[in-house]
This record gives sequence, C-alpha cells and structure tokens, in this order.
Amino acid sequence: MRIRVLQVGPIGTNCYLLEDEHTNTAAVIDPGDEAGRILDVAHGDGVEIKLILLTHAHFDHTSGVPELHRALPDVPVYLHPDDAALLGNQVYPGLGCTPVLYKNGDTLALGELTIEVLHTPGHTPGGVTLKVEDALFTGDTLFQGSMGRTDLPGGSYETIMASLARLGRLEGDYKVLPGHMGGSTLEKERQGNYYMREALGQ
Repeated sequence: MRIRVLQVGPIGTNCYLLEDEHTNTAAVIDPGDEAGRILDVAHGDGVEIKLILLTHAHFDHTSGVPELHRALPDVPVYLHPDDAALLGNQVYPGLGCTPVLYKNGDTLALGELTIEVLHTPGHTPGGVTLKVEDALFTGDTLFQGSMGRTDLPGGSYETIMASLARLGRLEGDYKVLPGHMGGSTLEKERQGNYYMREALGQ
C-alpha cells in the first residue's frame, strides 16, 4: 500500500491517492480540486484509478469530481446517502454525476486492499472515515490536535463527539490521515487531543 497526499484547492485540502502496488490500481480520496494534477500523479505512478471516494460532500473536498468524472466516466464516485441528500447548493455542490451510495460497515476492494467504511457524522450528516490496513482517512472528523467544525449546515457537536469516541475506541493504533493539516496517529490523538479526550470521557 502506498499513499500519496496532494494539497489541492485554495485552502489546501488533503487529497489522497491510495495505491495498491500489487495491481497498480488506485483510489482517489477527496478530490477537492486540481483534477488534472491528480490524474498526472496517478499517471506518473503508473496506477489506474478505479474508485473515487468522498469522506463528505463539502465543496472543498468535491470540487475536482466533475472534471475527474469527465476524464474517467466509468469510475464510480462513492458518497454516504446522508450527504448525497444535501447536494445542490453552495456548501454541498453537485458532483456532475450520480454517486454510488456507501454506508457504515460497507467494504470496497481495491486490488488486494480492503477499504472499510465507518460512518462518522458530526461535521456533516454523512461524514465517513475510511479504514485501510493501518490507516484511517478521517476527512474533517478528526484532525491533528483538533476536530472538524460543526457550525455549518448539517453539523452537530454532540454527533461529532460520538464519532470521535468511536474512533478513539478502535483497538490498536492507526495512522490518521485527515482532510486538512498534517497527519498524526490515533494514539497521539487519544493522549493529546482535547476533543477526543472529552469524547472518551477523560
């Protein structure tokens, strides 16, 4: 498993290329902008994009989807139904295609990798975390030392607290790959993240 991170768009959203080196296939996670650059990196790595996965539907995570879909019309775009229901406004813009819906507990295959969907709402109603081997793609649920804002339409402080508790109670340690800022580990966040500690009742 190889993970590329590209900071895209005006606020530097983290877009990830999750690559299975055994089959030279890849998933794009949160293409917030700069679709051409994403395609160039995939081409340079010699991987074929098979999946486009959205942790949530805010514009800064989805603005590259329409162009990617035009370039890769047969590649499915996945989104949780609770965010899909909100599409069509400035905060949750349309994707230029109809997403395939995934929900908590679903698994997707990428070559030899298995991607598990964890519903982690609170930043948005349909926010998800994607768990792959020792990595958690947390979108805007869990950040290094912080969490996603809850004051936008569909946000809920109480709900994101429950989501942080769910992540904090996962067994073992994981790399935390968030939608913004740098990466971390789950154990570091359990120990030092005020919001996660609150969520865990510490």
